[in-house]
Amino acid sequence: MSFSNQRKVPIILFDVMDTLVRDPFYHDVPSFFGMSMTELIHCKHPTAWIEFEKGFINEVELASKFFKDGRDFDLQGLKTCMTNGYSYIQDIEGLLLALKQNNYEMHAFTNYPIWYHLIEDKLKLSKYLSWTFCSCINGKRKPDTEFYMEVLSHLEVDPVNCIFVDDRQKNVEAAIEVGIRGVHFKNVNLLREELSLMGIDITTDEDQ
Repeated sequence: MSFSNQRKVPIILFDVMDTLVRDPFYHDVPSFFGMSMTELIHCKHPTAWIEFEKGFINEVELASKFFKDGRDFDLQGLKTCMTNGYSYIQDIEGLLLALKQNNYEMHAFTNYPIWYHLIEDKLKLSKYLSWTFCSCINGKRKPDTEFYMEVLSHLEVDPVNCIFVDDRQKNVEAAIEVGIRGVHFKNVNLLREELSLMGIDITTDEDQ
């Protein structure tokens, strides 16, 4: 894989929801429906959102089967609720900026539907990384091993030359199983420490 010798490694792959961006599905959506999270999980279709994340159904089809009983709801209201809830995780922008200033190649590696455009429109995450690996584009979700292998094939790098950061331990473990260096995200300060221990330069001009 000679191409990897021509660019800075390691390449850093970031999960998005609750790693870089607050996930309103857990924080805001239950109240939008006037339910607890437990009630919402009980009422919603078991696979509709997963199908939406994989790009197998569109948002109109999602609306028709989101609830097991097929009840109607305000789809546009849900999208507005989600959009209002998107915000950067506290202090993560500073870290992303430092990584960008140090010329690290960064990519999103996320389970999310086409609504990732709503995140981009609001937060302009592409200032820092590319929306390269989204489940709705690839048709696969973490922790599916094939999704990780597609990432490596697309990037044309050895797994050891990638670092993957995710707030879900099972997704990190799946990365480690294919040879990618994994970091379980808990908070930004710990992430800074772990990346520094892995040899990542996160100093900025202000630190000089």
